This record gives sequence, C-alpha cells and structure tokens, in this order.
Amino acid sequence: MNSFAVFLRGINVGGINIKMAELKAALAELPFEGVKTLLASGNVVLGSALDAAAVKQRFEKCLRDSFGYDAWVVVLDGPRVAELVASCPYPPDDKTTHSYITLSSDTAVLDELFDAGSALGSAADGGVDLVRLGPEAIAWLAPAGGTIDSPFSKITAKSRYKAATTTRNLRTMIKVRDAVAAL
Repeated sequence: MNSFAVFLRGINVGGINIKMAELKAALAELPFEGVKTLLASGNVVLGSALDAAAVKQRFEKCLRDSFGYDAWVVVLDGPRVAELVASCPYPPDDKTTHSYITLSSDTAVLDELFDAGSALGSAADGGVDLVRLGPEAIAWLAPAGGTIDSPFSKITAKSRYKAATTTRNLRTMIKVRDAVAAL
C-alpha cells in the first residue's frame, strides 16, 4: 500500500464549491483506503495499491463525474511531500513573510513559471525570492498581507498557469506531510 497526498486545484473558489464530506463520499467507490480531507482547500491523503499516475487519473475522473467540472490535481507520494517540506529554505511561520510551495505535474509549465518568476529579480529588487525544489515544486516568499498582490502571485494567476499549478502555504504542506505519514 502506497500513501499519497492529492492537491486539488481551484475548489471552493470561483464558483466550484465542494464540501469535504461530499468529496470523501464520492471517493468511497475508488480503490483508496484511509481517505482523509484536510482543511477546506482541497487537500486529501489516502492509501492505494495504485501508482501516482493511476491515482491522479481516477481522482480527476471522479471529480469530473461527481461534481461536473474540469478537474486537475497533483498527486505526490508521502515520502516526496516530506522531502519537499524538508527542502523548503523558508520558515513556516514568520511575521513579515509567508512561505508557499507551488506544485505542478507538468514540468514544462513549472519551468516556464520559474523562469518568469526569476525574471522579476529578488525580493530586495521588488521581485520574489524563489527556489526550485524539484521537477514538481517551487518554493517562494510573499510579504505578509500582500500575497495576492505579490508579483509572483500575479504571474501564477495567469490562465496559462492556473490550469497546471496549485499553491499551498508551507504550514498547510506540513499538515499534509504529517497526515500522509500517519496513514
């Protein structure tokens, strides 16, 4: 049995509202065990004998069939979530900044996003501090209270990236890491 974290994109914003109890009920028919939802922002941990690609395919189909929207998720195995959290160079809690990890299952899109963020320059120059954590993740900082208005956040909101990326606060990633480890 493998343990996985599934990160849903774009739910409970923009008119796509899914109650976590309804999501859990929809997933009951799939070959998943120990399904647990975390927070209301689309974080799920589960066990399955399937591999990550098959979990992604089944999960997205379930969302499309059950909730009627073009679903997109990132699926990472439990050990990889732990590696990403451990490799993030930014603090989970700071009074002046918030730490984020942007995830994608499309490496080319994440490469493009990283290049666009890097072109902004460093935070000291009005840009963003960001670090590539691997083929599926970028860590970055935003000023406390200014995440949505931060230059990198504005780039990630472009339709080019919205369909292929999802972002979580580092504190959320820590909660997901702990929940998937407990499976």
